[in-house]
Amino acid sequence: MMSRPRIRLEDSQDLLQHAGEEVGRRANKMWHGFTDWALQDNILEVAVGLIIAAAFTTVVTSFVSDILLPPLSLLPFINRNMDEKFAILRRGPGYNETDGIGYNTLQQAADDGAVVLAYGSFFNKIINFMGMGLALYVVANIYDTMSSESIIKTTVKCRYCRKRISSKAKRCINCTSWQDGREDTMD
Repeated sequence: MMSRPRIRLEDSQDLLQHAGEEVGRRANKMWHGFTDWALQDNILEVAVGLIIAAAFTTVVTSFVSDILLPPLSLLPFINRNMDEKFAILRRGPGYNETDGIGYNTLQQAADDGAVVLAYGSFFNKIINFMGMGLALYVVANIYDTMSSESIIKTTVKCRYCRKRISSKAKRCINCTSWQDGREDTMD
């Protein structure tokens, strides 16, 4: 059986001091690395962009849910709020067949254990997505008119490989053909 080496008290103090210095150096290096990374210009821009995007998302969601969908619910073939539109795939034990309606709300059907297809909620999310995309496109267009650099990149199809490339490209990034027709004139 091997015996453990004995550490003297003087040696243990030196070891502890060295370990403490090493931990301090590594923590300092990690802190400086983190601050260099976190305070880069593009990281701050992304953080600000995410905060603005989150606020923008709530505004568009509120617009669709509170302003756009209620008038749509007044259409003759929709007899309730769009969020409450659903189809019953399997009835629950408390399904009421006598009135011909069954469940009045999506929550009532879910509480009864029915399997439902909530297509109204899905429709709401599709309209939210379309509204968000349109609003971001408008913001990008406004930015393009005020800034020298464009964030909306227009693309065209390559004449030869039919893949999308930048409209400013002189050569296709996919098939490397010249976009000015040089290949057509070479024999």
